[in-house]
Amino acid sequence: MESQSMSHALTLADWKLAYLDGQRPTERLGQLLASLDQADCAWISLASAEQLQAQLHELDDLLAEAGGDLDKLPLYGVPFAIKDNIDAAGWPTTAACPGFSHIAGSDAQVVARLRKAGAVLIGKTNLDQFATGLVGTRSPYGEVPNSFDPAYVSGGSSSGSASVVARGLVPFSLGTDTAGSGRVPAGFNNIVGLKPSKGWLSTSGLLPACRTLDCISVFALSVADAASVAALAGGYDAADPYSRRNPNSAPVGMGATPRFAVPDTLEFFGDSQARAAHEQALERLAALGVKLQSIDFTPFRLLAEQLYQGAWVAERTVALENVDAEQIEPVVRGIVANGHDYSACDAYRAEYRRAELSRRINDLLAGFDALVVPTSPTIRTRAQMAEEPVLFNSQFGTYTNFTNLADLCALALPASLRADGLPAGITLIAPAWHDQALSAFGQRWQAHIDLPLGATGRRLPALAGQPAAAAPGSVRLAVVGAHLTGMPLNFQLTSRDAVLVEQTLTSADYRLYALAGSVPPKPGLARAEDGVPIIVELWDIPLARFGEFVAEIPAPLGIGNLTLADGRSVKGFICEPWALRQARDITAFGGWRAFISGTTPCN
Repeated sequence: MESQSMSHALTLADWKLAYLDGQRPTERLGQLLASLDQADCAWISLASAEQLQAQLHELDDLLAEAGGDLDKLPLYGVPFAIKDNIDAAGWPTTAACPGFSHIAGSDAQVVARLRKAGAVLIGKTNLDQFATGLVGTRSPYGEVPNSFDPAYVSGGSSSGSASVVARGLVPFSLGTDTAGSGRVPAGFNNIVGLKPSKGWLSTSGLLPACRTLDCISVFALSVADAASVAALAGGYDAADPYSRRNPNSAPVGMGATPRFAVPDTLEFFGDSQARAAHEQALERLAALGVKLQSIDFTPFRLLAEQLYQGAWVAERTVALENVDAEQIEPVVRGIVANGHDYSACDAYRAEYRRAELSRRINDLLAGFDALVVPTSPTIRTRAQMAEEPVLFNSQFGTYTNFTNLADLCALALPASLRADGLPAGITLIAPAWHDQALSAFGQRWQAHIDLPLGATGRRLPALAGQPAAAAPGSVRLAVVGAHLTGMPLNFQLTSRDAVLVEQTLTSADYRLYALAGSVPPKPGLARAEDGVPIIVELWDIPLARFGEFVAEIPAPLGIGNLTLADGRSVKGFICEPWALRQARDITAFGGWRAFISGTTPCN
């Protein structure tokens, strides 16, 4: 099993390199499909030879349309899996209920987007029936075992999707998340689970569990891969009434010293190893420069209780109202039947309560970059789960159930391997549309802890030396003077959630001037044949806040295109030529900070 896992434990970058080296999807994907075990209960269905061949023909057509340029197909030939409550054209959708099975007529919107990017669907995965559960044991197709110890649960409901990624069978998969189904299995299998802002990834073609709360989630071995997949799969979909456009007003990163909220009380249900693992994770966060501050967790706990102990359970009842109750797994049937106990008046009261608690939660999180919680407070064996299927399931949702009700996004991250060898994870939670910021920090965290990827034994590849592009939904801006860190106008950036990326140099054809009479003192930057490299800072500012920032820039300054020493072009401060005639040439200082301090660079 280990050699097979290692052979498939590939990141998106590994797959791209394989094809750039001349390997062909026909052979590589054919070998992969042949190696997969039909009896593996993580799968409900695998691609037939005909289905694979049809996708390979489509892939050839896409490559031809792209003029043979693989960069235009970011997922070219990359295999993936989807949870079997998500539609794929020509495939059965079962939701882990054989009597419900039907052939989908079209792809779910997210599947269509991924295929358009070149990805190839290899199989559909097992789940807690009708996505009702956080355990991975409520399926007639079998209980998906934990990828580290088969005596333990895998977590659910996206059990199969997490398992096939953790074992390196595919580099990414899609799950769903209503109460934590895209996070708990990630935590139990040492992988990344990205629970996006509601409405970012379309739910068209998803069998609903709770339609107002459902999110399609992404599992991957690395944060970078999960973020890349979400960016390709996401986007507004007019066919989904709950789809939303990203306002591009949220921060896209975190500074060097992020502020994380921590629950003032933490419950681990007697699991001392889970407690120790979380305490170690908090110490590691502090070592990364994170400032931790406790907050009142009461409204989070109260909102989490609403999901299954109140009228919200009726949404699951509505989702399955046309399914024969006798076909539903007994535990799931009991949960869904509870929805009939509530009236329309109860539903409105529940919504009022949700809104009240959600407001309190978002107010508590204001000023923090994220809330950090254990992904799950404990883990259970499959035998234990059979004895207490509802109670232990509820325990798993302690730090997940409130997230979608409060319109938050989340990122489940590997944190450590416990003394018993089982994984322990943390989850970062933030307001809607802070997904990019969570992913940016998640990549720092994953590089810092240096854990094996999933259950493969493989380590995270070293990051390439190429500078990263501006984060999606942001503008990369070079600042040269009064907007630098610690300078008088830097607040105009930080108050708009801009994030410092790096300090670097312009290309060697700029001159720097101290402008006459400007308050506070400001420099002017101008292109010149006899120029030198000038020190600048690069900031990523949310796209929707960029216009506000530019509106505050006084003459003679403006924003134009700036060339950096490594050839990149970014937005940056420029100066009208007329103002330079009375300005002092301070190019010799090499930067504004050196001029202000009265020092000249060493030669």
